[in-house]
Amino acid sequence: MKQDLNINITHLTRVEGHGNIVVNVRSGHIEKCEWRVPESPRFFEAMVRGRHYSEVARITSRICGICSIGHTLASVKATESALGIEVSEQTKILRRLIKHAENFDSHILHIYFLVAPDLLGAPSVFPLVKTHGEVVKRALRLKRLGHEWGSLIGGRTTHPTTVIPGGFASLPGPKDLLCLKDNILKALPDLEETVNTVASLAGNIPDFCRPTEYLAVSADDEYALYDGCVQSILPDGTKERYQVKDYRTITNEYVSPLSTAKYCKNKLQSYMAGALARFNNNYEQLHAEAKKTAATLGLKPVCTNPYMNSAAQLVEVVHSVHEGLSLIDQLINNGLREEPLVKPTRYEKGASAVEVPRGILFHEYIYDWDGMCLTGNCIIPTNQNHANIQHDMEKLVPELLNKDLTEQQIALHLEMLVRAYDPCISCSTHYLDVRFIK
Repeated sequence: MKQDLNINITHLTRVEGHGNIVVNVRSGHIEKCEWRVPESPRFFEAMVRGRHYSEVARITSRICGICSIGHTLASVKATESALGIEVSEQTKILRRLIKHAENFDSHILHIYFLVAPDLLGAPSVFPLVKTHGEVVKRALRLKRLGHEWGSLIGGRTTHPTTVIPGGFASLPGPKDLLCLKDNILKALPDLEETVNTVASLAGNIPDFCRPTEYLAVSADDEYALYDGCVQSILPDGTKERYQVKDYRTITNEYVSPLSTAKYCKNKLQSYMAGALARFNNNYEQLHAEAKKTAATLGLKPVCTNPYMNSAAQLVEVVHSVHEGLSLIDQLINNGLREEPLVKPTRYEKGASAVEVPRGILFHEYIYDWDGMCLTGNCIIPTNQNHANIQHDMEKLVPELLNKDLTEQQIALHLEMLVRAYDPCISCSTHYLDVRFIK
């Protein structure tokens, strides 16, 4: 067993935002094992107060530049719930289509540019341009497809403009949808090679398991990303469903001295959100091709290895491609038609749950009779994952100490663990402890 260890990783790389890893071992005794979040807090909930319902999603989409589609959808859905708005079937199909675009785009970014360097022993993606040039080109082609996909439906991928309360501000044309379908079909060989590449590197994914709770949006008729109830699955396979409006009793936010973001817990001391949580909860609803990909990667539910979250992301990429093609066909066969925005029928409180790439996202608002927002609340996937990352590290460090590893190798395992969660650390920080000293 390694007797002494001093790891102090300040501002972990290849993640969004700032997070630190501190591990100190003296004479075989673990003195510190901490996942720290030092980001300055952000106050988006305060920014929406006094804003008209038509403005709220424009503001909250700025919480994240990567998951801005998901934040827009969650915000609009919560507003529609509060205002008694029931959108059309066409609107729901278009929103599902843009949700798949976001998952595809973000997962490709994470798998290729943030995780692959670890599996290939590179410090970043840039050295891979020389050693694995064709793989990098493939990654860029797929990334461009994701960007174009989201932009077509949303007006733009980052902070979309067309998704608004009551429907859509503008619609793509049938020819544009056919062109998107053609581009997706052309990308299938690149996607197949992506699966082969990741499968060839699967042996480099650390073998680590920690049973925990997994929380995700779930539905009986689809692999839920846009809509559904909230479902929890425990390591023994026990499932429990909750209504979205009861999300506060599920997340149970609390403050940790290690973090400017709140922690969450439900049945156990922590839970995991994200692609692996969705996979564990909703495997049966996956597209057949996505199930084949899971088998190729050796992934099956209930998987308790958090490093396999990246593999679950690739499974979702395959699922989104094939579901996206199906949704495009539905829109074309049904015939796109201009629809008036659905108007509010009441002004109350409403909540929503949407899956974004990093996990389940909750938005809630209360509106007055003038349609002005009185209060808002957002619970971000990454702050739901912080406690789980901490408990993962507490189990992982003793296991690593018992292996014949250098301090650098142990540090890499810890970095890879955090990166596997694909955290958006900045988005998660919504807490500030102010102490006045007289």
